[in-house]
Amino acid sequence: MTKHESGSCIRLVNLTFYAHHGVHREEHFVGAKYEVDAEMHFDYRKAARNDDIASTIDYRQVYEKIRGVITQKKYYLIEAVAYTIATEFLASNPVLDSITVKVRKRNPPIGGVCDFAEAVYTAVNPERS
Repeated sequence: MTKHESGSCIRLVNLTFYAHHGVHREEHFVGAKYEVDAEMHFDYRKAARNDDIASTIDYRQVYEKIRGVITQKKYYLIEAVAYTIATEFLASNPVLDSITVKVRKRNPPIGGVCDFAEAVYTAVNPERS
């Protein structure tokens, strides 16, 4: 925990999208189901005390940012998707101490049975650590 953190976080869990990412060319045409979790650490005590959205993170804006990254560009790696979401969101929300993004690809083409492949990336605000 950084010196600025209160131990509070907001999580959005299992945001689901259909997108066209993958190493194999056919994945870019066929597409697949992707799930995203975002865990955002920051001090939201002021928002909680005042019951005021202006002092916290707007869930709708988080959803729209994630949707934009995952659906508007084709990536080869889910690692790149997780990294892009985390770093772009941290850069546009200086209130954050850190953000952890998990991107899951359902039924990855690995030649066997697998529920999902998952990439996890945490970005930390250097000014708040």
